[in-house]
Amino acid sequence: MKFRFPILIIDEDFRSENTSGLGIRALAEAMEQEGAEVIGSTSYVDLSQYAQQQSRASAFILSIDDEEFSGSDEEPAIANLRDFIQEIRFKNNDIPIFLYGETRTSSHIPNDILRELHGFIHMFEDTPEFVARHILREARAYTDGLAPPFFRALLEYASDGSYSWHCPGHSGGVAFLKSPVGQMFHQFFGENMLRADVCNAVEELGQLLDHTGPIAASERNAARIFNADHCFFVTNGTSTSNKIVWHSCVAADDIVVVDRNCHKSILHAIIMTGAIPVFLTPTRNNLGLIGPIPLSEFTPESIQRKIDANPFAREAQQRHPERKPRILTITQSTYDGIVYNVEKLKGLLDGKIDTLHFDEAWLPHATFHSFYRNMHAIGQDQPLCDESIIFATHSTHKLLAGISQASQILVKDSKGKKLDRHIFNEAYLMHTSTSPQYAIIASCDVAAAMMEPPGGTALVEESILEAINFRRAMRKVDAEWGDDWWFEVWGPDEIAEDGIGEQKDWVLGSSDNWHGFGNVAEGFNMLDPIKATVVTPGLNVAGQFAESGIPASIVTRYLAEHGVIVEKTGLYSFFIMFTIGITKGRWNTLVSALQQFKDDYDKNLPIWKIQPEFAQAFPIYESVGLRDLSQRVHDAYRQSDIARVTTDMYLSPMEPAMKPSEAYAKMSHGEIDRVEIDQLEGRSTAVLLTPYPPGIPLLIPGERFNRTIVEYLKFAKMFNGTFPGFDTDIHGLVDEVIDGNRRCYVDCVRE
Repeated sequence: MKFRFPILIIDEDFRSENTSGLGIRALAEAMEQEGAEVIGSTSYVDLSQYAQQQSRASAFILSIDDEEFSGSDEEPAIANLRDFIQEIRFKNNDIPIFLYGETRTSSHIPNDILRELHGFIHMFEDTPEFVARHILREARAYTDGLAPPFFRALLEYASDGSYSWHCPGHSGGVAFLKSPVGQMFHQFFGENMLRADVCNAVEELGQLLDHTGPIAASERNAARIFNADHCFFVTNGTSTSNKIVWHSCVAADDIVVVDRNCHKSILHAIIMTGAIPVFLTPTRNNLGLIGPIPLSEFTPESIQRKIDANPFAREAQQRHPERKPRILTITQSTYDGIVYNVEKLKGLLDGKIDTLHFDEAWLPHATFHSFYRNMHAIGQDQPLCDESIIFATHSTHKLLAGISQASQILVKDSKGKKLDRHIFNEAYLMHTSTSPQYAIIASCDVAAAMMEPPGGTALVEESILEAINFRRAMRKVDAEWGDDWWFEVWGPDEIAEDGIGEQKDWVLGSSDNWHGFGNVAEGFNMLDPIKATVVTPGLNVAGQFAESGIPASIVTRYLAEHGVIVEKTGLYSFFIMFTIGITKGRWNTLVSALQQFKDDYDKNLPIWKIQPEFAQAFPIYESVGLRDLSQRVHDAYRQSDIARVTTDMYLSPMEPAMKPSEAYAKMSHGEIDRVEIDQLEGRSTAVLLTPYPPGIPLLIPGERFNRTIVEYLKFAKMFNGTFPGFDTDIHGLVDEVIDGNRRCYVDCVRE
């Protein structure tokens, strides 16, 4: 299978008719005759731009006779050459770099440059054909070594041309070729993807289910790259990774300690295992952003008080006083980018809880840059726990380069306890398909290999830099508008003027007003700068409404119709992520689109003119001006004081009436009542009640509705009826019209 990795030559004489130009073109022609692709350039004008080519090239050939290598400080003056090589090596330790010259030799090159080279070519001493073969040998050795273990085996299998009689039924894509619509499908996805979609019966690819062969080699390679003792690839997302971790170590009536604002997959795991949860409640600000759990909540004394206050946990502990809480699961980072100092948590909880599980779906990049030191679960030079095993679950597809559903589980053994892989694999088999998608496995393999330093470190640094440059650009626009309105980006008041700055710039302080989380512990939390929350006018972090405002849903609807899709929309904020795939073009386009929104808002242009698709879907807004519509929604929010309600409902105490697994069993048996909103207070839910955004469950099965939650549901019913198209989606709340009658109800346990 042939891949395109050209050889890049940089020589100012590449297109000249002088002796030097004739010589370098003869070398290029000799390489092309050997089957290589060669690209020639005549300038080093933008070193960074050429260094970007390290991901696309198989070798660099650099002339050292060029005038561009002249300068006043060195003789021979090679400052540009040094800068160029440093730019390449910042991202890639292995790509071959060759120098060549007519007048200069290696004796003119300082040692710090020589040690980065794969060869020095002195023109006209060997034939172009010989030199070409020498360069191509190094280039091919480099590209042949790029693919990590499983991806390499998959490439070999797909290119082998063997007939197969196993599943899937499309047989390498052949079935699609027998149908017109199948032809479209085949042409869209391509031959390679379909040839690589194979059954787990292919022995040479290894087995995901028992971690053998090339798959096992890739998991070991990923464990090494991520500084873990074990790594397991998962092909159904981190929701499944979380359930695997839980089922490997949690059983019925185990006491578990859980972040109240955890992902719903953790709550599903509580239901499935029959565990008894005690919750640690994070702070929140009035913009609806999730803050950290206070450090004081993590002390063993605080956890014990929570156990004592929960009748089911208290009873379980009385039956088995020798048992510790089985697992602690913390969301690291939160959806809004808040992370915890893991070393402080280890110091508090090592040995007090059997397993420490960090749901790092949004933080797989952190281990590769010192910017995040101590703020991630597993990393180089981090001390082992004495007793507790550490799990980290990563959404490889969210912030690394995995394709959708790519995830992984990392494990760090403690000094006194090692992971029992046989027990763990029983849980793994419970949740893993016997027909895994091999493209997802390959993307896990490749995503890990991409993060091997220095390349991974460079990718993370670029993400941080782009995110901070976006913030700088937004502040520059704000300064130029002066007293006029503009959007803010939530974060520290002061950021570095250049570069990425330091971790301390992003650590939350108790005296800081910007975050709105109150008196936080010093050095315990930081904001990951690659998570950017854009705040719209109308509400401040203290929960105070302005006279006029622009709800975020108005902005994101506008952006979507102009080709900009954001990750999450709150009341007066929306969230964007600077993954390793974000470019300057993307975030500059966002800034431009926000400028256009401001212009259309200030002119109060009608919806039909600026959002024709939205106007067609919801004709009631067709003739309404953008500013007028924003004000209507803002007034509805302000009159209902919805910022207070949505904050209080997550912070309000929840009363467990029964174990989550028991409440879910009631629903499975149909022992439920469909209770209208007005009658919900005091009733026990049989379902997860989850507003989107933020997608954080308010109640889990077995908990009782309180007054604040009912107040929120009443608002949602009113708002959805008044502003179609801006509906608040609440999973678990059924809103339906039957025979002209509208009903809003929740399935509750029958009393």
